[in-house]
Amino acid sequence: MKIARLISALSLINLKSLPDRSGASLVVVVGIAGVVAVLVSLLAMAHGYEETLGKTGRTDRALLLRSGALLELSGGTNIDEFPIISRKPGIARVDDKPLAAMETYVTVKLKEIGSDQLASVPMRGISEDSFRVRPEVKISKGRRPDSGKLELLAGASVAERLHGLSVGDITPIRGTDWKVVGHFTAAGGAYESEIWADERLLAGLHNRGPTFSSALVQLESEHDFDFLVEQLEDDRRLTARAIRESDYYSAQSKQTTQLIQSVGILIAVIMSVGAIFAALNTMYAAIAARRLEIATLKALGFRPMAIFFTVVLEALTLSLLGGVIGAGTTYLFFNGYRVSTAGGSFMKVSFDFMVTQELLVIGISLAAMLGVIGGAIPAFSAVRRSIIDGLREV
Repeated sequence: MKIARLISALSLINLKSLPDRSGASLVVVVGIAGVVAVLVSLLAMAHGYEETLGKTGRTDRALLLRSGALLELSGGTNIDEFPIISRKPGIARVDDKPLAAMETYVTVKLKEIGSDQLASVPMRGISEDSFRVRPEVKISKGRRPDSGKLELLAGASVAERLHGLSVGDITPIRGTDWKVVGHFTAAGGAYESEIWADERLLAGLHNRGPTFSSALVQLESEHDFDFLVEQLEDDRRLTARAIRESDYYSAQSKQTTQLIQSVGILIAVIMSVGAIFAALNTMYAAIAARRLEIATLKALGFRPMAIFFTVVLEALTLSLLGGVIGAGTTYLFFNGYRVSTAGGSFMKVSFDFMVTQELLVIGISLAAMLGVIGGAIPAFSAVRRSIIDGLREV
């Protein structure tokens, strides 16, 4: 208890003297705030991207692709296989009709709003079955495209950032004029970054021949997936393979998420080194200015451990202040901020930064660690110095 009171008293004296060293203290606070802000913002970007694609996939739905194809874009299964696939046991049925949708998937170029830059956009050929198998898709404005007509349905996210996707717009795509008849939402998933059109028209205009890119099926339960895989493998008429929709989109997000996280950690490490040196410089300067005070305290019987902890606590206080400022600023300015990036299918996916409580804790914990490191080394140097040396140097 006695040493705790000593640490408390000395720490109070140190903190009251901070205004006299405001310049050096500000360097530490700003440096730590910068480190935390960069780390948290990049991790929030990665988390937001991962969550957006994670919302798209469900464990009780399966995506059918040509064997060997990793992406819908490279799929090309003969349409004669679809009726065989849709009759397989384990696929859910409503009114004796399988919940299965045969789709075409291509990418097109459209201009970004307020810019002449072209963005790659996924364009999905759909039918009424596409809506039946995706109950999360809701029309937010306008209506669904009619079968056999050059009409588009734009995802809410892509409609906000690309030119020519307002309801009523006539948009030329690869020499064909399409009319935008509606917008849709998909519970915040990646489908909102797509534009949809009639499957037969789209396949014909892109010379896909008698093939489809992918098929999405609703399973009776998620436990039927392995059984469906076996059914497809055992049927020699089929070249399609099944992958859980959740696994497909998880794989799509993995590479980009890891890249963003790696860049964020690398930048944070580099900046952390600078922040530690700033803290070291500040604390060494503070100790140098208080050599007589520290020597006097030791002469009066104050334990070296108490002096050590007061120096560390001072550095920790400055670092935590910087951490709170950095984390708070990131939350205020970036949480919910919408951006877009290239996804695994070479298209742009819109997503929101997600500054979660866990990321804020990570940022502030990093600040605390930097503060302890930046304060411990000078503190150790201070307590090792003898009383005579401290008095002689003044």
